[in-house]
Amino acid sequence: MRPRHSLLFVLFMFFVGNSFADEQPVTVSIARMSLDTALTAAQASIAACRQKGAQVTVTIVDRAGHPQVVLRDVLAMDISISVSRDKAYTAMSFNSPTSSLQGRFEGAYNVPKTDGILIARGGLPIAAAGTMFGGIGVSGSSGEIDEQCAQAGLDAILDDLEMSVE
Repeated sequence: MRPRHSLLFVLFMFFVGNSFADEQPVTVSIARMSLDTALTAAQASIAACRQKGAQVTVTIVDRAGHPQVVLRDVLAMDISISVSRDKAYTAMSFNSPTSSLQGRFEGAYNVPKTDGILIARGGLPIAAAGTMFGGIGVSGSSGEIDEQCAQAGLDAILDDLEMSVE
């Protein structure tokens, strides 16, 4: 390449590269729940279910769907561990209460056939101020009670999450 063409190429790459750099930051800041916040939600869910006479498992997943807190009450069935996790993951993935997803998917080969997705009451997204923080799933009682207990857990942290987002 001739020197003049090389200089033009370098200048072209400099301006093109800088225009892309202006559009996208090199890093992004992502708000995440602290362990204490997730634990507060899980404990509030357990307490609400105990008041209703139910022994349940509560799972809090982070915004990537990874379990952050899992609490199983003494008499909750073992299977409630995986069910609560799937409810939390589903609510987080769809940013919707799992109860609102019932009847939404039809057919033999659809989304609910995907591993980790469970369309059953008891899962709620944890979102505040336009930010997705994760999901909460409760399992071990009726779907109605599971959802009420998940809501109690969400209510215990929602104000704090709303105030923490800038």
